[in-house]
Amino acid sequence: MERRGRMDCPALPPGWKKEEVIRKSGLSAGKSDVYYFSPSGKKFRSKPQLARYLGNTVDLSSFDFRTGKMMPSKLQKNKQRLRNDSLNQNKGKPDLNTTLPIRQTASIFKQPVTKVTNHPSNKVRSDPQRVTEQPRQLFWEKRLQGLSASDVSEQIIKSMELPKGLQGVGPGNNDETLLSAVASALHTSSAPITGQLSAAVEKNPAVWLNTSQPLCKAFIVTDEDIRKQEERVQQVRKKLEEALMADILSRAADTTKDMDVELDNGDDPKPEHVHLR
Repeated sequence: MERRGRMDCPALPPGWKKEEVIRKSGLSAGKSDVYYFSPSGKKFRSKPQLARYLGNTVDLSSFDFRTGKMMPSKLQKNKQRLRNDSLNQNKGKPDLNTTLPIRQTASIFKQPVTKVTNHPSNKVRSDPQRVTEQPRQLFWEKRLQGLSASDVSEQIIKSMELPKGLQGVGPGNNDETLLSAVASALHTSSAPITGQLSAAVEKNPAVWLNTSQPLCKAFIVTDEDIRKQEERVQQVRKKLEEALMADILSRAADTTKDMDVELDNGDDPKPEHVHLR
């Protein structure tokens, strides 16, 4: 590339330089690239990059990046182009006018059209819940059958036992489907989980089933149930604490054993294995 040297750019603040580099090879040989340098030496390759750096300090709307000059005529052309683009976009937009539509006939006269928005005798009713929510497939929880969780050793984790008060509903219900339905409802719904409150769901679940609730009969969680669950959580936390403490003691014992072996062999213990007794 052939550099023509940096020269002052009067259109920009004092200290700004412009440099033009001519390409000597490739398909674009003979073409030139224009760069601008700030007083601190920072390089700018495009007008948007330059505009972001200068911000509101300099109006670059009529600045020509290649020549380095202010071109008022270019600003007028840009305004005219933007005005034309705005008119073209407005033409393509749908007519949102709320006035009465006009019937266009072979006659040269415009005739108004009567627009009826409601009928007093209309008996069509809409369910707000069905309008706002997408329909959900009935008994979709059955697709989760046959799926089970495994630990790191690929051993299947034993499924938890649900309280005896929970009873499933629907065709072919079993403990596996009931567990999947309750777990899915807890994760997918923010509403309270009460089960199927309608007694008619036993006779015809395809009609009376509440899809926002799991496939189980209505149940009530008592204070005794909550107390028992809290005790289980405390027991599990205690076992976890004991397991973590046993792991810490085991690691400490292994470190001490390694240090003793090094001393018996006559080796100098490493700094990280020094143990003060």
